[in-house]
Amino acid sequence: MAKGEPLIVLDGVNKWFGPLHVLDGVSLSVGRGEVVVVIGPSGSGKSTLCRTINRLEPIDSGTITFDGQPLPAEGKALARLRSEVGMVFQSFNLFAHKTILENVTLGPVKVRGEKPAAARERGLALLDRVGIANQADKYPAQLSGGQQQRAAIARALAMQPKAMLFDEPTSALDPEMVGEVLDVMTSLASEGMTMVVVTHEMGFARHAANRVIFMADGQLVEDAPPAEFFANPRSERAKDFLSKILTH
Repeated sequence: MAKGEPLIVLDGVNKWFGPLHVLDGVSLSVGRGEVVVVIGPSGSGKSTLCRTINRLEPIDSGTITFDGQPLPAEGKALARLRSEVGMVFQSFNLFAHKTILENVTLGPVKVRGEKPAAARERGLALLDRVGIANQADKYPAQLSGGQQQRAAIARALAMQPKAMLFDEPTSALDPEMVGEVLDVMTSLASEGMTMVVVTHEMGFARHAANRVIFMADGQLVEDAPPAEFFANPRSERAKDFLSKILTH
């Protein structure tokens, strides 16, 4: 991991939805090549935290910097930021009327100005990397949920992002498809991609994360290496959360 300043820094971030204080003075640094998994009960602010990093959610106060620059508010600079921060959602958000390969090459050609032939070649390589090269000419509806989510990961990677955000990427999938998506994410992590992952998959948190962040009521309650967090959570909130999910 390259030393020096962290890639993502949130400092004193506050976000309200009406009277609801969704992010309450959140400060967090993510180093280059670090994999940070965010867990916690529903409504704790995890997804909102993830979405503020590429400004899908504007914040009310505090600062967020990415690669040494404050997040731009709008315009070309914001589009550039979004191309540097890949995002994978719970829903796959693929274009239904375009093939899988077209979904993957659209961004590089339209946003980055890549030559279509070069984008196609790299797109096929990325589909191969996520294990669905044989589905390149199919449309999203012809693929399983797990395949669609892997296509969405390939699409995000096609922009050659500096970081990847995953917002509950497996929660809409049938259980037998979860593993194939987590496998792709685990290999990305091992290759040194900077990742912030909101998930309920504790196995992934244990094996792939450098740090686990536990959130409750809009606050970062704990921040620890996985082995330490799972073996010895410090807060009552985390103990209660783990006792509920790890016994089932």
